Amino acid sequence: MSQTVAAIRGVRARSVVVPLKRPVKNAFGVIDSGPLVLIDVETDQGVTGRTYIFAYSKLTLKPLVYLIEEIGRELVGKPVAPFDLMKAMDARFRLLGWQGLVGMAVSGLDMACWDVLGQLAGRPLVELLGGSAKPIKAYDSYGVVDPAADERALRRSLDQGFRGIKIKGGDGDAANDERVVKGVRALLGPDIALMIDFNQSLDPAEATRRISRLAPYDLHWIEEPVPQESLSGHAKVRETSPTPIQAGENWWFPRGFAEAIAAGASDFIMPDVMKVGGVTGWMQVAAQADAASIPASSHLFAEVSAHLLAVTPTAHWLEFLDFAGAILAKPAEIIDGAVTARGPGLGIEWNEPAVAKYLVS
Repeated sequence: MSQTVAAIRGVRARSVVVPLKRPVKNAFGVIDSGPLVLIDVETDQGVTGRTYIFAYSKLTLKPLVYLIEEIGRELVGKPVAPFDLMKAMDARFRLLGWQGLVGMAVSGLDMACWDVLGQLAGRPLVELLGGSAKPIKAYDSYGVVDPAADERALRRSLDQGFRGIKIKGGDGDAANDERVVKGVRALLGPDIALMIDFNQSLDPAEATRRISRLAPYDLHWIEEPVPQESLSGHAKVRETSPTPIQAGENWWFPRGFAEAIAAGASDFIMPDVMKVGGVTGWMQVAAQADAASIPASSHLFAEVSAHLLAVTPTAHWLEFLDFAGAILAKPAEIIDGAVTARGPGLGIEWNEPAVAKYLVS
């Protein structure tokens, strides 16, 4: 490894919209494509750090590209030191606030900087963080399903070795949720973890009713039953729930998790590396989860999450929902229902012909 600290020479962001093998329907609509922003952090050492973020909507692609490149201009000449850069970004955006597109941009830049360090060392990120690459058990993440129409897909997931399946709820009434959960549980059998995600679609009273109705089907967790910002609502639902409550994919940065944990908002947590502050933020939240003995799972970004969960003391599940496979030279692999971190760095390389195919201006 070079004795000279790498400095940032430039930042490039590109937007793509990739097709999904399996559209994701939730309580608010259907995600049928993946709007992604690809980030490249170029350095004076000839190494380029890479990562991607999920824009949720095509409408946010241009603003994210602009933000990332404008912030990147301010970083030119600065050393690739993620902790120092995160402190500088905290000060830069303190008055504006972290949530939203700025937080996503900063988290993406943090991930790309860590990728630089891993590549310079010639080692996977997980080793830089003091761990080693190992299989992380994954669950296959679905949208709203129909037990009959989606039986073949669900059985394919079991054939791949997945020991957990997550489905979406809240798109209909309680009777429909029960019909779906009952059917999927019958198909999976008793030994596969079954989770349901309500995507913040219920109020506490309705969430409590539905959770009670679904209790006989041995659900592994109930995810985001009420709006994510309502920590008291989550705590209220959790108080009487016979099923563990999962939340966190929409909590922002370590401070957000500290507040949620103090409020007793959930039994499990699920940080999203794009919202938690990248690798730097994740490691702080992992320490919070360890101190509170709370199991921690990942949200999206399987390629990065496999590194981070391997050094998370309370690691629980890795969510597998492949948004980026179509534009990666080496998409994340499921082997016996698990994902293993790859390197060097994050192990992310672009499939440039595919990027060109799906690029949007």
